[in-house]
Amino acid sequence: MFKQGWGKHLFDLSCMVTMSLILLGCTKPASKLTTVDGLESLEFKYLGSPGIVTPLELAEDLGYLVPIKLSYQGVSIGGPQGIQSTLSGDSDISSPSFAGSAVKMVASGVPGTVVIAAYGTFDDPFAGYYVLENSPIHSARHLIGKKVGTNILGAQVEYMLKTYLKKGGLSPEEINQVTLVVLPPGSSEQALRNGHVDLAPLAGPAIERGGVRRLYRDYDLVGDLTTGTYVMANRYIAEHPNTTRKVVTGIAKAIEWSRQQPRDQVIARFEQILERRKRPENNAMLKYWTQWGIPSTAGKFKNDDFKIWVDNLIEEDQLKQNQIDYKKIYSNQYNEYSQN
Repeated sequence: MFKQGWGKHLFDLSCMVTMSLILLGCTKPASKLTTVDGLESLEFKYLGSPGIVTPLELAEDLGYLVPIKLSYQGVSIGGPQGIQSTLSGDSDISSPSFAGSAVKMVASGVPGTVVIAAYGTFDDPFAGYYVLENSPIHSARHLIGKKVGTNILGAQVEYMLKTYLKKGGLSPEEINQVTLVVLPPGSSEQALRNGHVDLAPLAGPAIERGGVRRLYRDYDLVGDLTTGTYVMANRYIAEHPNTTRKVVTGIAKAIEWSRQQPRDQVIARFEQILERRKRPENNAMLKYWTQWGIPSTAGKFKNDDFKIWVDNLIEEDQLKQNQIDYKKIYSNQYNEYSQN
């Protein structure tokens, strides 16, 4: 078995099924209903990340969610945790979460739906998976017996690593000899430079400081693809259809706004958002923002956006051919920005 549980931790199916049954009876009560503009709730709970502005946060700042107000519930440490948060009612929407985790969620019977894209892969010069500049690691095979840093098990870093290793010709037995090491948020660079891990995902300032060499990128492995999603609990959607529609459509508008503005103006807006929210964070990463990399218009989906993740589960014998209905993974019905 892959160290740290490769198959087990890519969003453990059995645990998620169990959690879904528990959540059906233990989900936190819905917010008090209101009739303002037909919205069922004017408070919308979410998770954020230090130094980062998400499409949801930009939507609020641009006024696309009015009269709904975002209610910050704390820091997201990764997609799987973000999905669990919305299913339990601790938040009303997940943090931007790996699309492969969302497919796992549906396959395991957990009552959630992908409602809009959050990010994707693109030719980003400011991100990738790095080794030290003088490292002897130059290929997938050189990672056998090595340690790789990740923010959380079962998320995008894990999937992309496995994809890189498989494309590099490693057998399942050899892949199992690569160890995933969970690192505290923001500590990847330090762990790599101190020799605690041999490979780590880095971005922006860490790359600019030098002394590191990129081994691969998500874009090198999958090209232009939606890799990040927003997930909402089916129960919340059923009880708050108008609030859901308002929020999802607002996110769609924010995505398109970011495409239509000069990059420096988008970054300036991000800096203002960070300053106004007054959290213990800095804006060092913002200058490296290029785009969210969402290939579709307004963050809408089609089946092909999820095919790569479904095919991977089939390849690993975690799904059978034609077992999963794509329409149970995602829905565009609450995204009213474009009818196309």
